Amino acid sequence: MHPQHHTLFIDYCAYFNGNGDYFECHEVLEEYWKDIAPGDRNHPLVGYVQLATGFYHWRRGNSTGAVRILQKALHNFQYNVGHVFFSEIDYEKLLILLKDSIASIQMGKSFQAFQLPITPTLQELTAARIQLLPLSSHDYLLHKHMLRDRSHILAERQESKQRKSRR
Repeated sequence: MHPQHHTLFIDYCAYFNGNGDYFECHEVLEEYWKDIAPGDRNHPLVGYVQLATGFYHWRRGNSTGAVRILQKALHNFQYNVGHVFFSEIDYEKLLILLKDSIASIQMGKSFQAFQLPITPTLQELTAARIQLLPLSSHDYLLHKHMLRDRSHILAERQESKQRKSRR
């Protein structure tokens, strides 16, 4: 199976191109990255996560954070030119769209999404997944990071603090 046909990558594309749930893009692709390249911060999946994160920040009005993370995504993509994780994406068009987004933010323009320029094969797989996505309100997508259950994250942080204090 082509690595861009993996369920989690298809989910990423569906969230990105379907309902614009960039927070969920981050979640699913981080899981995929941890499965196949844990700790490799130069892996192209990290760039895709950064792209979604930058769009999440931009939509929320955090222009400084959006530019910073989108520039990291651009650097990652350029570093990984020719990587298999760009074979189902129009790489050159992706870079143009990303650079245009960075420039728009720097000019103070309001959020404007773009569609990932994916191949017809990946588009077919993604379209089927988009049909299954839940409808989400703009406010929900805008504030999703504050609406999720974070109890497991907080418990892990507390446990980490306790381990450190025992040393």
